Amino acid sequence: MFDVQLRSLKDSIFDPCCRYIPPSISPLHITAAAFVAGLTACYTASHHNIPSSLFLWLLNRALDCLDGTLARHRKSASDLGGFLDLLGDFIVYSLIPISLAISHPEAWDAVAVLEASFHVNNFVLFYVAAIAEKQAAAKGEKSKELTSVVMKPALVEGMESGLLFTAMLAYPERLRLLAWVMAFLVGLGICQRVAWTFSALS
Repeated sequence: MFDVQLRSLKDSIFDPCCRYIPPSISPLHITAAAFVAGLTACYTASHHNIPSSLFLWLLNRALDCLDGTLARHRKSASDLGGFLDLLGDFIVYSLIPISLAISHPEAWDAVAVLEASFHVNNFVLFYVAAIAEKQAAAKGEKSKELTSVVMKPALVEGMESGLLFTAMLAYPERLRLLAWVMAFLVGLGICQRVAWTFSALS
């Protein structure tokens, strides 16, 4: 919901760090490090290691902010970098609730519904992105997005997902409740984007 407003703020925070990163370290190296940190966070979460999973998750988020900022700082942003960044995010986002449910099996029903909502949301997200890109190209407009894909705003975006996943990792005993809440909010976001699609295509 606030991702568009926060992207410039994020860059202003992380851009000063870029000057201290050696040229031998590329944005793709940081993307890979973020992915490894995210996978390790999932592994530790499945073993109910709350401090380690939280630390690794927050490290994943910080590195995920840094890779794109570094690419823009060096004017080396690429579609491949954007693809790998999103791929890593989607894998980690999908695995966090599943990893937590391994040690909290009572939450499997809510986690299953949440994962299904992710599946539908991802389809809607990228179909809407394709429509938005197509319409912009037809009008001769250039995207002003800082991300590689034009993402129409919705109730649950990166920041809201990050906060909810952090809450799940910090309070795994409340996983079932948090998963139901997140699935409901993602569902509302799907409705927002579907409504935009109907208005854009009608």
